[in-house]
Amino acid sequence: MQNFTPEQLLQYLYGEMNEDQKMEIETELVINWALNEKFQVLKESHRRLDKIKLLSPRRQSLESVLQYAESSASVI
Repeated sequence: MQNFTPEQLLQYLYGEMNEDQKMEIETELVINWALNEKFQVLKESHRRLDKIKLLSPRRQSLESVLQYAESSASVI
């Protein structure tokens, strides 16, 4: 039984693993109920994040960030 990190579970969720790693984690998800539970929580969180409507930042906020970046860049 291999210990998979939350980062590895996220990589699997986002399809960022090679085929060997993918097969290893899929096998472990079938036999390790605790790992599968953790993965299901991440999967549900991912599903909910996809449904959130994001708002654009206020123009004033963007201008403040750009102004700060400009003033910081000129110091270097």
